[in-house]
Amino acid sequence: MLMKADQSALVVVDVQERLAPALHEPSRVIEKCERLMQGAEILDVPILLSEQYPKGLGHTVPSLAKLAPEGATFEKLHFSCASDESFAKRFKALGRPHAIVCGMEAHVCVLQTAFGLQDAGYDVMVVGDAVTSRLTANRDFALERMAAAGITIVSTEMVLFEWVEVAGTPEFRAISSLIK
Repeated sequence: MLMKADQSALVVVDVQERLAPALHEPSRVIEKCERLMQGAEILDVPILLSEQYPKGLGHTVPSLAKLAPEGATFEKLHFSCASDESFAKRFKALGRPHAIVCGMEAHVCVLQTAFGLQDAGYDVMVVGDAVTSRLTANRDFALERMAAAGITIVSTEMVLFEWVEVAGTPEFRAISSLIK
């Protein structure tokens, strides 16, 4: 199934100031999340961000926080965004059947969010190059487990080019500039 911009919502899970430094290659994941958020803005894809216990883990990293639309960030205690009532209501209200998920940590909050959204009836795609964990083995096991459960693992470029659909448009040029 192709990811369509008008059917997608981007979920950025727990890319937080005090969590990121403890993880494997956090700058790569933050960069990929930035590109996804920029592409979502260009193509009018709604964006939701979560923050796991921000009192302890800090808030969303500044480079992503500045890209977040007003009211798009949710604080949570559940590992799964889908278990948070305010997040679940907001996601449902978007009316988008495709959940594109990226963030931290792949084997905890990303995995549980992906399964929770899948259980709620959404088509879930996890952006494999835009997730991480402390240990690469945990990230890899999480991606394998999600794929085995029917969650599609995609790349940042897959998402952006499927969202834009056609070359030769101003949107295509803007998306192409994010990849270079």
